[in-house]
Amino acid sequence: MTESSENTDAPAGREISIRTRGLDLKYGDFQALFDVTLDIEKGIITSLIGPSGCGKTTLLRSFNRINERYGNVTTTGEITVLGKNIYDSDVSLSELRKSVGMVFQRPNPLPISIYENVVFGLKSHTPRGGLKKPELDGHVEWALKQVHLWESTRDRLEDKATGLTLEQQQKLCIARLLPLKPQVILMDEPCSALDADGIARVEELIRELRKEFTIVMVTHNMGQAKRASDECIFMYLGRIVEHASTHELFFNPKENETAMYIEGRYG
Repeated sequence: MTESSENTDAPAGREISIRTRGLDLKYGDFQALFDVTLDIEKGIITSLIGPSGCGKTTLLRSFNRINERYGNVTTTGEITVLGKNIYDSDVSLSELRKSVGMVFQRPNPLPISIYENVVFGLKSHTPRGGLKKPELDGHVEWALKQVHLWESTRDRLEDKATGLTLEQQQKLCIARLLPLKPQVILMDEPCSALDADGIARVEELIRELRKEFTIVMVTHNMGQAKRASDECIFMYLGRIVEHASTHELFFNPKENETAMYIEGRYG
């Protein structure tokens, strides 16, 4: 098993949003990641694929250090996000998670109004009284338009967000991030709770968001990885096996483990 040449220093002109070097991660005595070294390019969609338990979600959650919420986590090596080592002593976790937003597998809107869901993060990061109602209204309209929810919710912004369909809830969770102006959005199987039509519409939205954000997505759906990703990273047993353009990885894999996985021979 070898690492792809994609894991070397990026060529000139290729802007990198996330870079890891020699990343190891343990939960207690269990090592989940081994010597992860990779570059994730700015302004594209990169999918993390591989069998269950291979470290995809652990790696994703490392990029904004949210995995540390689960306790007993030991990390060595380096993760640089937007040019800054996120383990430096002067890094604010609040500011990191503002720049690197996250969308989870199951839609998790807060049990409050649609309007308050959209402005929740913005209010949390703004001194009390710092934003007036017209400003908040503008953020809500803009964010909901970005995720194609404005027309269907504009007349019921005070309704509880939990009354929306699952597809609408997931779009709202994405909208909730946008007023904070993140530069990276992490997505952990964002379509797994949706039906086929919902998957298609959320994938279309993700492709649109790529124009403004770097997106890193965990998916078990190989069709989705092929449709929605610019690059794919195949992981196995906590290691990076191969990192290449989506077309190259699916149609001309360099590693036998990659070929076996995408052909459905394990995982």
